[in-house]
Amino acid sequence: MTPPSERCASFKIASGDRIAIVAGSGLLPTSVIEELVRSGHRPLVVSIEGEAEFSEDSSRYDFLQVPAEALGKLPPLLKRRGVTHLVLAGGVSRRPPIRKLHFSPRVLLYLPRLLAGYALGDDGLLRAMVAFVQSYGIQVVGAHEIAPDVLAPEGLLTKARPTRPDERDIAAALDAARMLGRLDIGQGAIAVGGRTVALEDIDGTDGLLARMKVLRTHGRLAGKKRGVLLKCAKPGQELRTDLPTIGPRTVSDAYEAGLAGIAVEAGRSFILDRAETVRRADEHGLFILGFPQGRGM
Repeated sequence: MTPPSERCASFKIASGDRIAIVAGSGLLPTSVIEELVRSGHRPLVVSIEGEAEFSEDSSRYDFLQVPAEALGKLPPLLKRRGVTHLVLAGGVSRRPPIRKLHFSPRVLLYLPRLLAGYALGDDGLLRAMVAFVQSYGIQVVGAHEIAPDVLAPEGLLTKARPTRPDERDIAAALDAARMLGRLDIGQGAIAVGGRTVALEDIDGTDGLLARMKVLRTHGRLAGKKRGVLLKCAKPGQELRTDLPTIGPRTVSDAYEAGLAGIAVEAGRSFILDRAETVRRADEHGLFILGFPQGRGM
């Protein structure tokens, strides 16, 4: 039986289920909310201060706002509100210092695991958080299980197609991204001329592409054209949290960085606002390719 962390199918919500969404930045929380509302549910939106842009003035959902430092006290509060399932959706740009975090008393049972996860990369911390939430009897569900249409499909999505040199860049970037993922550091890499030139770090894809723009102006990359941004899930990643994500802004930044296209792992990556993302790629002459799961592993 496939474990929950490896599921990529849609999740069937029962009529008595109460769904909460911990909403960070970006378009993903909106996609999850819209799908739940369309299915006849009224979710509880937990907006992270300074990250999400939701308000309590809505007829579609219930609302709660919390600072990132207080997320550790959230599970018992959700339990009192009758929440049965929790979705983590959206980005969090900052990780508060551990001395400023607030937790419920039960955290003492999970403190060693949380401390170990905090010292590791994002996936280690998120796995510890999932276990902590589920200790309250609240099932953590992946955003892709609620809104599977946001997952990247396999194949070419754009008018532009990768050339043979682009295929070499895809292979090089995939090798680098898999290695990076095994170290639980990041999910993306950029290759130019068959060589990896930049890796994703704590600054995420935005920071990676910003560095690529600078790299174009000097050194060995000055005057070189094309190149590929690749994003894939980390090997063994907890798939219910933090799947690789691209959207319209990613395409614009990739174009400004002089890249020829973007490759993402099909079924394990999100393409937010797909129609606009593809339209913008076609406008700039970039390709977007969904490559098969497990390639390069």
